[in-house]
Amino acid sequence: MDETTSTQKLFILVLAGTTRVQRKSFKAAQFVAEIGKTYDELEIELVDPGSFNFPGDGNDLEGKDPKYTALTERADGFFIVTPEYNHSFPGSLKRMLDSELENYIHKPVAIAGASSGGWGGVRAVESLVPSVREMGLIVTFTSTYFPRVQDAFDENGKPVDERTEAGVRKAFEELIWMTKTLKYGRDNLK
Repeated sequence: MDETTSTQKLFILVLAGTTRVQRKSFKAAQFVAEIGKTYDELEIELVDPGSFNFPGDGNDLEGKDPKYTALTERADGFFIVTPEYNHSFPGSLKRMLDSELENYIHKPVAIAGASSGGWGGVRAVESLVPSVREMGLIVTFTSTYFPRVQDAFDENGKPVDERTEAGVRKAFEELIWMTKTLKYGRDNLK
C-alpha cells in the first residue's frame, strides 16, 4: 500500500433511508454518523434523501441528482440506515439508490435497520440486501439494529441502551476493513 493510500481518509456516506416527515430513524442515522466521525481515518457525510431531487425512475440521466452522483462517485463506502415500512425498506431509499449504479461497484455497504417494534428493522435489512448486491455494492456481514427507535434515544440524541454504541462500532470496524481492502483492489488491481 502506498503512502497516499494509507494516510488518506476514507469517505463514507451515511444514507438516511427515508424522506418521511415524522421519521424516527433519522435519529439513528445521525447517531451512526456521529459514531463514524470518532474514527480518525474516516470522513463522514450524512445524506438526507429529502435534500435531493430524483425525478423519474432508474439510472437514466434524467433520474439522477448531480449532487448525489458526485457524492457516490467520491465515496469509498456506505452505511445505510433504513427504517422498516411494511416488512421492507422505503421506496424513497430504493429510488435514491437506483439513481446510481456505476458509482457503487466494488464498494462496501453496512446496513442498520430501525423499526417501531422489537425487531429493529431486520426485515428491511434482509429485503435491502439483494437490491444493493445487484447494484454492485458488497454487503458487510455485520448489521446493527434499532428496535423501538421512537424510544431508543434521549432528548440529546444519545442512545438509552448502552449496547447501541457497541453494535454500531462493530459494524463500522468491519466496514472500515472492507473499505480499505476494496479501495486497494479498485486502485491497484484494474
